[in-house]
Amino acid sequence: MDKKDNQDSKFLVLCLGALGVVFGDIGTSPLYAIKEIFAINNNILTLNNSNMLGILSLIFWSLISIVSIKYILFIMRANNNGEGGIMALLSLATRNAKTKRKKLIIVSIGMLGAAMFYADAMITPAISVISAIEGIELITPAFSEYIVPITLIIIFGLFWTQSKGTGAVGFMFGPVMLVWFLVLTILGIYNIIQEPSVLLALNPVYAFNFFSSQFSIAFITLGAVVLCVTGVESLYADMGHFGRNPIKITWFSFVFPSLTLNYFGQGALIMNDPNTIKNPFYMMAPDALLLPLVILATVATIIASQACITGAFSVSRQALQLGFIPRMRIDHTSENQE
Repeated sequence: MDKKDNQDSKFLVLCLGALGVVFGDIGTSPLYAIKEIFAINNNILTLNNSNMLGILSLIFWSLISIVSIKYILFIMRANNNGEGGIMALLSLATRNAKTKRKKLIIVSIGMLGAAMFYADAMITPAISVISAIEGIELITPAFSEYIVPITLIIIFGLFWTQSKGTGAVGFMFGPVMLVWFLVLTILGIYNIIQEPSVLLALNPVYAFNFFSSQFSIAFITLGAVVLCVTGVESLYADMGHFGRNPIKITWFSFVFPSLTLNYFGQGALIMNDPNTIKNPFYMMAPDALLLPLVILATVATIIASQACITGAFSVSRQALQLGFIPRMRIDHTSENQE
């Protein structure tokens, strides 16, 4: 019995750790995703209930198809001695390549995938942190001119501390993100109650109708819907650290429901008041809770950025081991973990 309890406790620790490291990036997407979907269309996309239901349906089924089915159920089954990530997949694929031409094609595709992951790791800290800091202009417009300077200071501090090591604060990642996802859930449920009809978007027919009625606009919108799944590569890249089962269980039992409820809550808010499109995430909360929410969002985006940096390091290390980049010395900043 004691052994089983010990295994259960270790599994819960792994789930909590995965919550802080693996799901940080995709977990902070609600800060900006829906707002950017309408911004990227540059007033071409009409803000009405029909379009909102179509967009929410696209978001929901993107989370189902890309994260739940593609990554969790299929891609994460492929591992290279327990390691995941684009480089591990590349190593597995090249083993079965019979000719140099096939191997070259596979390596080229793998390098393209790695480059895209690095690009995601570059833009995530900037877009996530600035989206969190933007909440201060809702507290008082006088702070609006300080959004960019504050963001720059935070990002500079984040990267400057990399050489100092993050092990001292790493234990906070899981609990903070646990609170973050709970807040996402509560805000989502609160606003869905105000407009329950938003749940109709669970039906994929709304996404289909959105595409069939205005294909060109919907196609452009799909490019912004991808923001909802940024960071999904971290599920696979960090599989070697936590294992497939903790990541899978955490996603289906906690993260996926939390994200779905929050996106639908934002949709419900906008359907009730279209003016909230300027910053639907923060406008979901009562005014009295705005400042604590900005602080929590800022901490969550810093954690998400750190997780993205960790993922980029993992990919770089694997590329080094496979001989895709020159050999170099790696200095680990923690004595206990890589």
